[in-house]
Amino acid sequence: MFTIEDRSAHNSGRSSLTCLYRCGNACANDAPNCSDNEYFGDMMRAAVSRRSVLRAGAVIGAVGLAAPVLGGGSAAAATRGSATATSGLKASPTFAPGLEFATVAPNVVDDVVIPEGFEKGVVIGWGDPLFKGVPAFDVHAQTAEAQRKQFGFNNDYLALLPYGRDTKLMVVNHEYTSETMMFPGYDPANPTREQVEIAWAAHGLAVVAVKLADRNGSLRPIVGDGKNRRLHTGSEFELTGPAAGHELLRTTADPAGRTVLGTLNNCGGGLTPWGTWLSGEENFNQYFANAATVTEPVQAARLKRYGLGGTATERKWERFDDRFDIAKEPNEPNRFGWVVEVDPYDPHSTPKKRTALGRFKHEAAEPRITSDGRVAVYMGDDERFDYFYKFVSDKKVARGQNAAARRRNASLLDEGTLYVARFTGDSGPVDGSGQLPEDGLFDGSGEWIPLVRGTQSFVDGMSAAEVLLFTRQAADKVGATKMDRPEDVEPSPRSGKVYIALTNNSNRGATGAAGADEANPRNSNKHGHVIELTEAQNDSGATTFGWSVLLLCGDPQDPSTYFAGFDKSQVSPISCPDNLAFDGYGNLWISTDGNALGSHDGLFGLALEGSYRGQVKQFLSVPNGAETCGPHIDRERVMVCVQHPGEVSGASVEAPASTWPDGPGSVPRPAVVAVWPKRRRRGGL
Repeated sequence: MFTIEDRSAHNSGRSSLTCLYRCGNACANDAPNCSDNEYFGDMMRAAVSRRSVLRAGAVIGAVGLAAPVLGGGSAAAATRGSATATSGLKASPTFAPGLEFATVAPNVVDDVVIPEGFEKGVVIGWGDPLFKGVPAFDVHAQTAEAQRKQFGFNNDYLALLPYGRDTKLMVVNHEYTSETMMFPGYDPANPTREQVEIAWAAHGLAVVAVKLADRNGSLRPIVGDGKNRRLHTGSEFELTGPAAGHELLRTTADPAGRTVLGTLNNCGGGLTPWGTWLSGEENFNQYFANAATVTEPVQAARLKRYGLGGTATERKWERFDDRFDIAKEPNEPNRFGWVVEVDPYDPHSTPKKRTALGRFKHEAAEPRITSDGRVAVYMGDDERFDYFYKFVSDKKVARGQNAAARRRNASLLDEGTLYVARFTGDSGPVDGSGQLPEDGLFDGSGEWIPLVRGTQSFVDGMSAAEVLLFTRQAADKVGATKMDRPEDVEPSPRSGKVYIALTNNSNRGATGAAGADEANPRNSNKHGHVIELTEAQNDSGATTFGWSVLLLCGDPQDPSTYFAGFDKSQVSPISCPDNLAFDGYGNLWISTDGNALGSHDGLFGLALEGSYRGQVKQFLSVPNGAETCGPHIDRERVMVCVQHPGEVSGASVEAPASTWPDGPGSVPRPAVVAVWPKRRRRGGL
């Protein structure tokens, strides 16, 4: 049996079922980082979305759209049974611009709960067709052939790109599959070939043309549009950059080491100023069997550092394809853990795995233009005690959309320098309690340590190819700062400051593990925190930076929490920050993953400027067992991906723990949701 309040014994409020399928129970195992390296204690409404880019015209940085003027009245607090709910926060006469909505209270409602004055709608969900002639979703009649042309499972990253006057291109990552939630009568010990092939097809990426509604903020998919595309584990991807073709990337099926079938566990992402989409491959390790059979010390250490171990995998894919068996194809895991670049406008293009950006568990890949016109890409490695990275291209971004500019930008991410961050606090040792030091801030300075540029390695004892293939070990060697699961990272389109979501790390300060430092100031950090980073001269090409802890998440009544100095009686509780986005007012929006406070995950707005700095307000919550992903904020709507609804231990197709989004008698389906105000306002929301 399951209970809605089911919580795993791991880092957060995730269910054990989610821990099993999403990351292979990473938090139940020892952290892969066993190194002994040191650690140290109103924008105009007409602006374009930070998740939008111009397909034509001058190349610009991704800029935030004007946020909704989110107004709303008060209502009684609700915790169950209502799809609108407001909190019991201490009365406040005003809110930060862009956050003027009635705050949603923490709750356990099996729905997407939104503020009063707003409407919502499902845009697309698992199994919905993208192409004409494809059958509608039927959990009892799914086939691999149909799934390859349907919307995939467990949508995560979400963005909208310009396409037409009343249409957009929506790009979405499909991170992982939850077989117990997908297949009636599923036997984990004996999956069928058809079930495995459906799961292969349900992973990957989707490009979906969507039509804008005339009178509200709703969207609907355009089935059969020529730009629609599904990329899955059978799609071809090209390895590019300095490591492409290396002997450790060669397999029986690909002796050249340049063509990979599939992309796995795609989590966060980003949009480039030249109109392409970046997708990060994250927990790829769980898909490969028989790492325990490897005894050669160097190879065994490399596998262990990336969390590969054991014999059989949970999904048993190795029974149906030798490439998932390390004993038979030892180099196949090296072909995953990269940043993938996709051209959404060309459905015939081959996506690229950019080796110059390094190989690790990529949560995100967010670009920003440097002061001299190059591009920097910020990346987090989502593992306890792992690192924060930046890549800076050698060449400048070519302006325009002519053939020459497109050719130059097409290889821009193949040449540049990869760095890892070292954070230094300015107040000496911290005690791990979260109590602020005497200067009133957890803050300090930092440096970007170069790891590799092209064929030049800056790491003793490692070649350039080895640094790119085994980036974690390279960062260990140079003394990077061990962080509390750096997930999404987002440069502000308004200020240029960079924000890092550190989701949690309950092992901080445990016996034999790294203790608290000023950049990770709480031991047993189950609620996570957010860091604000300012690079020298506000230049993404700089090699030094300042930083401060913006949020120490959790219950505002907990003395270890901190909300940038704002009155904690006027903020929403927030736990386990994950994905980030900006609105046009400069507010940071945070979606959560694994709320450890006993309520459902949600989406929160956070003011960053003026007297409201630190004001956190919950805008929505998601159904039973679900995680909030995406998000996307623009003038017409707020959008989120609702990932793994109903994923509660003991749940199955026969015994669902949620009936969202289709209602009683249905199985839960991951889906994209749009929320918009009931009344349109002149000039926008």
